[in-house]
Amino acid sequence: MKTKEVVDDVTVKRAITRITYEIIERNKNLDNLVLAGIKTRGVFIARRIQERLKQIEGIDLPIGELDIKPFRDDVKVEEDTTSMAVDITGRDVILVDDVLYTGRTIRAAIDNLVSLGRPGRVSLAVLVDRGHRELPIRADYVGKNIPTSAVEEIVVEMTEIDGRDAVSIVDPR
Repeated sequence: MKTKEVVDDVTVKRAITRITYEIIERNKNLDNLVLAGIKTRGVFIARRIQERLKQIEGIDLPIGELDIKPFRDDVKVEEDTTSMAVDITGRDVILVDDVLYTGRTIRAAIDNLVSLGRPGRVSLAVLVDRGHRELPIRADYVGKNIPTSAVEEIVVEMTEIDGRDAVSIVDPR
């Protein structure tokens, strides 16, 4: 098995900052935004975007944590640990995740969102888009596009849970 680090901690920070600036540029009414991090690493990325927005614009966006396991089509889990800070009805929700791959996680996250309310608009921010979609889902905000083969795996490490920030490609061959 071969592992190659393709994004270091400085580049992760820059990617999150770039996503934050794109969110500011594309959303006229920041007060209507809600960040919804997909557990686990998406929540950490959402918190960092929230912190950057606070530093740049002086706005403290509400944030939620989405547990997609009860909404997956391949795994059945009854317990839902989702927590949402505000009512999302009519709000512009930005889903935040670490890696966009097949699109199935995002589909489950959208199912979870609509179970909580009816958002005015839903957009997607991801740290890494690796391609290979199975569903017609596209990210609105992308930190890094990293093309991979179907057998390779993208591993995102976040300081909050892994002790460091990095993105690596793992090739099992």
